[in-house]
Amino acid sequence: MNGQIRYLVLTDPERIWKPDLFFSNEKEGHFHEIIMPNVLLRIYPNGNVLYSIRISLGEYSCLKVDLQFKREFSYYLIQIYIPCCMLVIVSWVSFWLDPNAIPARVSLGVTTLLTMATQISGINSSLPPVSYTKAIDVWTGVCLTFVFGALLEFALVNYASRSDAHRAALKQQQASFLAQRKWDVEHSQVDSDHIEDGSAAFAMRPLVRHHTPGGTGNAHDEKLRACEIHVSLPKKNWCKRWLSKFPTRSKRIDVISRIFFPLMFALFNLVYWTTYLFREDMQDF
Repeated sequence: MNGQIRYLVLTDPERIWKPDLFFSNEKEGHFHEIIMPNVLLRIYPNGNVLYSIRISLGEYSCLKVDLQFKREFSYYLIQIYIPCCMLVIVSWVSFWLDPNAIPARVSLGVTTLLTMATQISGINSSLPPVSYTKAIDVWTGVCLTFVFGALLEFALVNYASRSDAHRAALKQQQASFLAQRKWDVEHSQVDSDHIEDGSAAFAMRPLVRHHTPGGTGNAHDEKLRACEIHVSLPKKNWCKRWLSKFPTRSKRIDVISRIFFPLMFALFNLVYWTTYLFREDMQDF
């Protein structure tokens, strides 16, 4: 067309490069050759190459099977998750024990910590080792952290208890000193009420300020009483009022831990189960 060559026909197919061909279901085959190889080869001006050859194949059928493996979650729930959760809750029992019950709280904390470590060791031995962090590793690690935190909480409570005892002893010592001081001052006033020096006798009288009925003293006293009536103390915060029910710092730490530890563990469970369950559902799609 218009003096242009539409394509070139080559009779020797060995002059061009041909990619490797593979027939996935081919069992046996043969080329069709009568006088010469049954091959058609054309080269177009834009660089396209048409390579046509006739081949007969004895094809066999294939069956494709997709296998989906899913772990049974109930085994892990009964053998791992519930026991670890129970150990964490048992470690919180020490928050309700008396701060002076040192042997009971220490034995409870150490026992739960060792049991949790043994549980983690058994879990790791039953699972194949991998180079990444698994969901069960996150669960056991956080549970171990909560148990260890409960043991550290007792150490803090013990320190606060000893500090409270030392402070109470100082207050008692100071109160006894002030009482003794007051007693000495009162008896010294009684002894010095009458002091005889030769023939002179001095009597000490308390200094009393008298106001005249028509003076300004009564008005001033009325103002003071009015101020005392109308001035009110600032209201305390509800948290401070609640903590004021527990006079010692050790008791306050225990009470705060009773709320803080369960709340943080519940928050962790919410984030943990939401993250992994939703991620598994997204992978299914």
